Parts: sequence; structure tokens; C-alpha cells
Amino acid sequence: MVDFQELGELEQRIVMALQVDGRATWRKIAKVLDEPERTVARHGAALLEDGKVNIAAIRHRAGAVIAALNCVPGTVPVASEALSARADTSFTYMVTGQSDVVSELHYDGGLEDILTLQLPATPGLSQIQVYPILKFFKTIRGWRAGNLSTAQLRMLEPEVGGERTEWHPTEALDATDLTIIDALRRDGRASIEAISRQVKLGESSVSRRVEALLRGEHISIRTLVEPALLGLPVEALLWVQVSPERIDELGQRLSQLPQVRYLAAIAGDAQLLVDVTVPSQQDLYRFIAQTDWGQMVQLRTSVVLGARKRGGRLVSTASGR
Repeated sequence: MVDFQELGELEQRIVMALQVDGRATWRKIAKVLDEPERTVARHGAALLEDGKVNIAAIRHRAGAVIAALNCVPGTVPVASEALSARADTSFTYMVTGQSDVVSELHYDGGLEDILTLQLPATPGLSQIQVYPILKFFKTIRGWRAGNLSTAQLRMLEPEVGGERTEWHPTEALDATDLTIIDALRRDGRASIEAISRQVKLGESSVSRRVEALLRGEHISIRTLVEPALLGLPVEALLWVQVSPERIDELGQRLSQLPQVRYLAAIAGDAQLLVDVTVPSQQDLYRFIAQTDWGQMVQLRTSVVLGARKRGGRLVSTASGR
């Protein structure tokens, strides 16, 4: 079980560095943060070993949808668990508001089987609404939870595998590529040496393949951390209605705000889905009431009661969370 007590200042800075490049060496992070390498390595390794931070690859798919579920009373945790157990879900939240559970699903090919057979069979489901994702403005790969300087961010930025909001992988993957992806999904910081032992290839060949997977838009390496550990215990989904000609303008504007950790354009009775994390409910109120929305939106707010899955990885929640 992960303790959601807020991390110390140095630990938070290490997390911020890993958000930029989850595979950065402790030596590189220490140099950027101007801290002793041994200290950074000790704190960083403890964060990973304790499960407070996870580094994991996510494989890019052709399409994605948001599924918003209403559940029979008393079955919300069961439905959340069932969706989280699916290999194609990225995140699953229990929320307040019109829906009980909200989950993002990624897919290749058609949606018919997923929407007509699989999702309706979710335990506890009473009603479901599906929102196809039309465009990502920001994913959790691009979320920066703190205030590293522009120079530090630039020094940490990886040569390949940075933030992407769209992807078009074209090259076919072979069995070795898929094995490498599986290894990085389990541990995004797995060394080239460890991966080479699994696939029985030389380290130089594996290194080239990992770079090709990142450069070819097949995968992203994401740093997964509960916002509460960074002093941001209040999380909400904002379902934003906006006129069609203003969707891109508002999406681009909101994606630049540090409170926004995820933002997508969706098809349905809302046009944007915005995931916001803030220190308190008062801060959430200020974000909603004082953000420069203009006169062009209506929105409804769902407070996240708990996350069972983030970035394709199950979350071990602390008692009472």
C-alpha cells in the first residue's frame, strides 16, 4: 500500500525530473538539480522501490475513447476493478457527478465488439456513455508538477521519446519488438543490459530497437505518480462545452496551465475533457471561477474519489483514499 503523505522537496524535484525523462540516469538528474549523485540515487531508488513512482511504457494505439459508467448502487468498486483489469484501459477513476466511473480505453481496428459486447458486460453497469477522443492536447507524459527552470527542463529533455499528442506508427513490429515493449511496460527504466538478456540480442541491437520504438511513435515512457504525493490531493474532471470554432483555441490555452495534467477533445455532449489537480477544493473553485474561460463555455465538474489505474498501471490505494 502506498502512503500518500506529501513527498519532501528533494523527492518532488526528482519526480519532476523523471516526468521529463523517465529513463534519465541518476547522474544526469543530480547534475541538473545540482545535488550529490549519491543522494539523488538513494532517494530516487527508494521512490521506485516503495511504489510511490512508477516508470512505464505505454503502447500507442490507433484510437481511444472515454467510457463514463453509471453503476447499480454498491457496485462502483467492482465496476472500477473490472475496467482496470482490462489490458486496453489507460486510467480508471471513481468520480462524483453524473457518472460513477470514468475510464480511457485505447484500441486498434473497430470498436463494435468493445462497445456492444465487452463494455456492456461490465459487472454492476446500469448505463454507459462513450466519448470518442478526437484529439489530445496534453497527456500525462507532458504534465509537469513543479517549477523546474526552463534551463533545467531543456537539459533533461530526451533526444527521442518526448511528449506527443498524436502518433502515427507506420513500421510493423516483430516478436522481438513486442517483447521489448512488454519489458518496458513492466519497468520503463529497465536497462539495455537487462532487456538484452530477455530478448537474447546484443546490447547495441536492443539500444537501436528501443530508440526506433520511441522515434517511430510506437511507445512513450511515462512517469506515474499520485498527485497527492506532490501536494495536489484534489483532482477533478471538467466536462467542457464550447462552440466548435473555439475548441482548439481553448484546448491550447488550457493545456499550458500547470493545474491541467490531461486534456482531450471528445465527441459527445461535451467537447473537452480536462483533468485538473490542485492543493485544495478552494483552489479548484478558483481554477473554475477565475480561469480566463471567456464567455464561450459551460462545464460540469466530477471530483475524482480515487484512481484504480493510471498510465496503464494499477494503483495501490492507501486506506481511506
